[in-house]
Amino acid sequence: MKSIIACLLLFSPLALFMEGCSCSRTDAAESPEVSSPENTDYFSHFDSMPDGGCVKMKINPIGGSLARVFNDSNHVHLVEAKAIGIDPIDGAAKAWNLKRGIKRIESCREYYVDNLTHSVPFLIPEAADLLKEIGSRFNDSLQARGGGDYRLKVTSVLRTEGAVKKLRRRNINATQESAHRYGTTFDISYAKFICDSVTVARTQEDLKNLLGEVLKQMRDEGKCYIKYERKQGCFHITARKPKKLQS
Repeated sequence: MKSIIACLLLFSPLALFMEGCSCSRTDAAESPEVSSPENTDYFSHFDSMPDGGCVKMKINPIGGSLARVFNDSNHVHLVEAKAIGIDPIDGAAKAWNLKRGIKRIESCREYYVDNLTHSVPFLIPEAADLLKEIGSRFNDSLQARGGGDYRLKVTSVLRTEGAVKKLRRRNINATQESAHRYGTTFDISYAKFICDSVTVARTQEDLKNLLGEVLKQMRDEGKCYIKYERKQGCFHITARKPKKLQS
């Protein structure tokens, strides 16, 4: 395997190997479209990771289980989303014609955007900045605990009206009144993380709990609301209005 990869890298410098991985997982992640040459490096990572050999990480308690600590209700998310977000849109094309500013998010050093099936990669500026800060703090915390080359995986972003209808046909429990419709909300997977290189192998459980530490701190700072989703394997996160702007 190593010899094959070496040959590919030698004769095809632009070859990309895609997979989301942790020490206990080797499931392949889908390849997103590369929208600009300058972002190419952020879509490239190792095609496999060895099982075993994980280095245990120090995890600090956050005052309870993740499900107990991150239990902001859908109503709380919705109220904030409606207050600071966009009006729901029918399709992705309308994202460019909004009175409220909105940003397109793409895979970068701080996070990896998954192959989105029921959402489009747009967020209001406050939510986009929040996502980037979460990824940056996660990276900093990981390096402070001994290293490891991992990124967060974003699995859901802005849901258009059409996407919500499709999702409801597939999942009868999916709610029509989702905070994802307002561009304020995104999901970060805790079941899978993106491994960019074989440096220090970490377990999925440690990476999940480290992310929990970061999110707890940011939630305590009043920057977001968070719901720990058991079935979806993700943190459901809604940006909040900056404190200095709150009345």
